[in-house]
Amino acid sequence: MLPTFITIAVIIAVIVLWIISTQRRLVVLDENIGNAMSQIGVQLSSRFDALTALSDLTKGYAKYESETLIETIKSRRSVITAKSTPDDVMRQERIISETLGRIAVVTEQYPDLKANQKYIKTMDAVQTFENMACTSCLIYNDSVTKLNREIRIFPVSVVSGILGFKQREYLVEQADKADMAGRSLR
Repeated sequence: MLPTFITIAVIIAVIVLWIISTQRRLVVLDENIGNAMSQIGVQLSSRFDALTALSDLTKGYAKYESETLIETIKSRRSVITAKSTPDDVMRQERIISETLGRIAVVTEQYPDLKANQKYIKTMDAVQTFENMACTSCLIYNDSVTKLNREIRIFPVSVVSGILGFKQREYLVEQADKADMAGRSLR
């Protein structure tokens, strides 16, 4: 009787340790996704700051358009946090693309603005933040892939369901966004 009890206790202990190990692994994967989303938020915030600086530069050339752009940025900008969704990110990306397009229209009307060194430097900063945001999106999607793969594999799928882990959505890249913005502003 004692050997059977010990065997059952060992089996239960192994299962409990495996569940704890699985839960910890899933938490790490989930935290990586949250961290990646936070990084995207930082990059988007930096891009909005650069867009505001670009809008300020247009004041000397087109005061009304500049003020309208700045108000648009302020009213439609939101903070992306670890709890944000891919839809939140894409909504902010669309706002940035629209604003860049409107700045491009103003810039085309004023060649002196396009040649302005501050404008060129600020546009370079916008492009740098765009590249960093793309990298952050890649990291986010990679982290989502790892979590989604892990929670779909049996027996982890059983434990993940019990512990409340769910598959996450991917960020879908707007393919023409960067190309259009880069071409229209330079």
